[in-house]
Amino acid sequence: MEERKEGDGLQGKIFGMISLGCDKNRVDGERLLAEVRRRGCAVSDDLSEVNVLIVNTCAFLEAARKEAIDTVLECDAYRSGKLEKIVVSGCLPEKFEGDLVKYLTEADVLLGIGDASALFAALEEAYRGVRADYVRRAKLPPPRERVLTTPPHYAYLKISDGCSNHCTYCLIPKIRGPFRSYPMEDLVAEAASLGELAELILVAQDTTRYGEDLYGENKLPELIKKLSQLDNICHIRLLYCYPERITDALIAEVRENPKVLKYLDIPLQHAEDAVLKRMGRKGTRASLAALLEKLRREIPEIAVRTTFISGFPGETEEEHRALQEFLREQTFFNCGFFAYSREEETPAYRLPGQIRAQTKARRVRELYAVQEEVSRRNLARYAGRTLDVLCDGIDYEKSCFVGRTWFQAPEIDGVTYFQAAHAETGKRYRVKIDRTDAYDLYGTAEESL
Repeated sequence: MEERKEGDGLQGKIFGMISLGCDKNRVDGERLLAEVRRRGCAVSDDLSEVNVLIVNTCAFLEAARKEAIDTVLECDAYRSGKLEKIVVSGCLPEKFEGDLVKYLTEADVLLGIGDASALFAALEEAYRGVRADYVRRAKLPPPRERVLTTPPHYAYLKISDGCSNHCTYCLIPKIRGPFRSYPMEDLVAEAASLGELAELILVAQDTTRYGEDLYGENKLPELIKKLSQLDNICHIRLLYCYPERITDALIAEVRENPKVLKYLDIPLQHAEDAVLKRMGRKGTRASLAALLEKLRREIPEIAVRTTFISGFPGETEEEHRALQEFLREQTFFNCGFFAYSREEETPAYRLPGQIRAQTKARRVRELYAVQEEVSRRNLARYAGRTLDVLCDGIDYEKSCFVGRTWFQAPEIDGVTYFQAAHAETGKRYRVKIDRTDAYDLYGTAEESL
């Protein structure tokens, strides 16, 4: 008699997924979908058709936790149709390990961030009528295989997990554990398996620490070099680069490697020394300005995007105005601004000088207003120029194609709208820029590349 394999009873079930949060979380979700496909089950985007729905959650901030719980509650309504089981995976079960099963009764299965290999064992329990809490119970590491949920011409490559920086406002080390690099040979093999990619985007909680724990020294430039040797990778983009770990070797690799887009995402979080110190950040205003000046000197075409936290405990109006001035001085291409979220289990939760929500919201608005003018001036320089643009598809509302230049990362930056007689998703085009606004470019394709 043929031995029955775990999960055989789930053959024929249709799976769906809602993935919340960051692109690193997206990669974890793609590994869950790979486990589904490996077991021979179908995956559908139509939630009315699925039997098993996976909600892959974020728990970094209170707003993210609320979104995750609200999503699960909304999805529970599909049980009146074909939906049989809800799987809640990712950061939310990790943060509330052991407790979430008591309170989120709509979840039939709970999985942590690395529990993809336990999915089918947990579901079998759920189908026997037992709510299955399998957080951190996977017997095998998560599969390296993935089912891409991005458009097929670009993908994210998560090169490590966890974080050891211990910024005073951040829950990531508690949720995802200490920094852990993935072996270089595994990452190269994974990237090679992702198909023909116009853009491979490297992500981690701290991309620039890569290799220090595994190899005893920083290996990010070497990893980039090996990835760029793959024939299926056209360009590489770097996100989440901590400023204090942007080395001369990394700058040289970005400058000299033609496959590396001249773009760095560097989360600065603030620019005033006293605030940075309370945040547990290592830089100062002077050191950050010196790094940015060096990057622009060494790589003249470099585009830097960043993020800032506004309203951190103790931040004064003078420090807020100083941050506005820093934005004017540094002329970042793109910025994200977030009101400080007071999170229990972080050192910043206990800091004096907590700021009212209305004040934080007002400061965020003011920062965005400054950056809007900076971005408008930055982009105006490209009017009349011809740029290389990667086509991401069609914007039907605007009746034109939409794509991105080297200074536009997917989903977080602006886009380039362009007219063309014909354009293919995933192909690059020379686009003459006719006009610009605060965030986007508009033009006409002249030729394909």
